[in-house]
Amino acid sequence: MLLLAPHFLFAEDLSGIWKGTLSQEPGGCYPTYFIEFQINFSNDSIRGSVYDYYDTGKFVKLNFTGKYNPLTHHLTLVENKVIQYSIPPDCVPCIKTYDLVYANTGTEETLTGDWKGHIVERTKNCPPGKITLKKTSHSDFPVDIPQSDSLAEIQESLHLAPRTKDIVTTVSVSVPQIKVELYDNAEVDNDTITVFVNNKLLLYQQRLTEKPLTLYFNAFPNTEYELEMYANNLGLIPPNTALMVVTAGKKKFEVFLSSSETKSAAVKFVYKPVIP
Repeated sequence: MLLLAPHFLFAEDLSGIWKGTLSQEPGGCYPTYFIEFQINFSNDSIRGSVYDYYDTGKFVKLNFTGKYNPLTHHLTLVENKVIQYSIPPDCVPCIKTYDLVYANTGTEETLTGDWKGHIVERTKNCPPGKITLKKTSHSDFPVDIPQSDSLAEIQESLHLAPRTKDIVTTVSVSVPQIKVELYDNAEVDNDTITVFVNNKLLLYQQRLTEKPLTLYFNAFPNTEYELEMYANNLGLIPPNTALMVVTAGKKKFEVFLSSSETKSAAVKFVYKPVIP
């Protein structure tokens, strides 16, 4: 047992950008597609977005959830919703399930396996196929931020007046998991805020108090993230101010934010992994 123990000391980090190709048996729109997974991985559970595309102008974007078994290195990913698509009229989106195996050669990380699925809003099956991906640092599409269905519905009907952004600082972190806490700065005076990360609504019309408003997101390497604090009002003591506490691993950062009716405070985040 002592000889085997080191094998289990290093858990795989599946979070990040995975790119490759997806083949399809005869009957599909194209015999081969490009594919990109944006995976957020935590506690053996997976969620994220996938772009299934012929080129960046012909694509289907879906979200997915899944599970990872660290003993067998096996992943099962299930697409559950079409988010966006731009495809030829004679093509239809396919909702897919992937059975994949993770491997690490020391120089590259791969996911390989099979997929099957059904045509969206129909019971008819899509022709199945194979899939091969490699982990990479570059995305062909905007990096997505996971969002609840309720917030997605709010954002679809949201019409906020445009404001300039004041970039307060850039926070560099060495771990992918980022926790953000927002407090009212100094006196609690009924400041209310809406928060976006990479233009994705994560907090809507929330009141700042002495207790934190908390949100989490995973960062991918070499990808810039921007948090915007939009003031819904100015409280009793203008402008709308907040203390932001960022926790990333063992490190904490404090940033003071101030937003008005014409300007939103913003903070950029960059994840730079520590190279052993």
